[in-house]
Amino acid sequence: MKLKFTFLKLFLGCISILVINSKFTSPLVGEELQKTELNKEIKKGKFLIGLKQYLGGENDSFSVKKNINFRIEQGFLNLISSNGIKHKSRQINITWVDKPLKNPKIIERVVFGPFASYESAKKQAEKLKDKGFETTVAYPENWEVWIPFEDDLPEFEAKNKILRKIKDFQITPFLVNDYGVMKLEGPIYIYAKEEIKINGVNFGNNFYLKKDSYGTWTLIQKIEFDDYLAGVLPYEIGPNSPLEALKAQAVIARTWGIFNSDRFNMDKYHLCITTQCQVYKPSKISNKNLQKAIEATSNLILTYGNQPINAFYHGSNGGVSANAGESWQIQDYSYFKSIIDGSKSLNKIFKLPITNESDLNNFLDFDKEQFYGSNHSLFRWNKKISSLEMKEKLVQNKLININDYVLDLNSIERGPSGRVTKLEIQTDKVNKSIVLVKDDIRRVLNFIPSNLFTINKLSDDLWLLRGGGFGHGVGLSQSGAIEMAKLGFSYEQILNHYYRDAKLKKIEILSQ
Repeated sequence: MKLKFTFLKLFLGCISILVINSKFTSPLVGEELQKTELNKEIKKGKFLIGLKQYLGGENDSFSVKKNINFRIEQGFLNLISSNGIKHKSRQINITWVDKPLKNPKIIERVVFGPFASYESAKKQAEKLKDKGFETTVAYPENWEVWIPFEDDLPEFEAKNKILRKIKDFQITPFLVNDYGVMKLEGPIYIYAKEEIKINGVNFGNNFYLKKDSYGTWTLIQKIEFDDYLAGVLPYEIGPNSPLEALKAQAVIARTWGIFNSDRFNMDKYHLCITTQCQVYKPSKISNKNLQKAIEATSNLILTYGNQPINAFYHGSNGGVSANAGESWQIQDYSYFKSIIDGSKSLNKIFKLPITNESDLNNFLDFDKEQFYGSNHSLFRWNKKISSLEMKEKLVQNKLININDYVLDLNSIERGPSGRVTKLEIQTDKVNKSIVLVKDDIRRVLNFIPSNLFTINKLSDDLWLLRGGGFGHGVGLSQSGAIEMAKLGFSYEQILNHYYRDAKLKKIEILSQ
């Protein structure tokens, strides 16, 4: 193997294109790969999922020693590269090589961020577009907004930096086998009739490898809505949840995916598989209720004004749901209303908005069994936070210097549900306090389960946060939906409870 890679490096600049075992038919050729249209795929009932991002780069946690192995137990794997290479075998090894560029490129851009969420990044992009700038929402490590660098740019209100770097190499894939090495170009299509293992993990049977906007590569899979949901439901709400809760989750996961299918437009796929989208893992359904939930709600989505809604959901709302505008720096949607999440009697006891810490403390002290979803482990929580912990997080996020100290912590604004929307952190520098807004609170202070909390100062350098819930609190509470299902509510009733005035609608799939 060492000799093989030595050969690869020595002769990288003079590799001749070699086609091995190329006599097979394929449903797709290189030109068709280039023409993939994201909106059309959605209309056909398919998502393009970025299974593994940043391949070949510093943040590549999937490749093994710069190598990806595709293997099949029976039959043959087929590979088509956009530069005309075709290959057929039981095993395919692709290695990433940093190939020097003859003419290095200078990359210059203005970068806004980081943002805690795609929603906040998109809002900033829209503001810049309104001012005439060409914008791109990117996710190199955190959500950012990019605009091209130009001389005489105006001063911007939002936090930004100018990025300048020289690109002097290109991450290039090579097919390596017993006969030699072949340079590949993307998109690269790899498929088989049987299940394919990639670095020992079974993912399915057809994939793309495509260059992304960061100079690295993404492993992409085209998958039907229902097959996608089979890999989402077990990891988002749990496979053993009641049937009606699973149905509700199936509807909103499908709806959320369609509404948010433009997240990775710049790299020609719809969604990722992490918590930045919906958690997805390839799955063969063995749970009958999961299968029933997906089949019973097939192609059903939630709509408002005849359009898919932004169907946010989360683990636990702590007994009160949030408006979208108090969780992110975005517009409010009319189908999200802050509600007390429990029986009708609770709505007589507590009135919204919850405006101060005293009222929120009374709410948190109330008998939690009266609320939907109170069995969640973080329905009520306490966190002691020291000034040193606060300082470490602020330094990590480059908000203060290593020699600064945290003196106090105050909530200076709350939303209708009582959630903190502005958190002031006072430091020992004169006239220097840090104000974290909405989703940035949990991005920076990522040990806080939710923004629904009160602040109690225990000493000069120690605070107790008393809170409730896990996540942003907007839309369906998964723990609440599970309890409602156990109480006999149908999935339609559950959805109506969390998404007011939204309507169920069956979408038309063009391929049917």
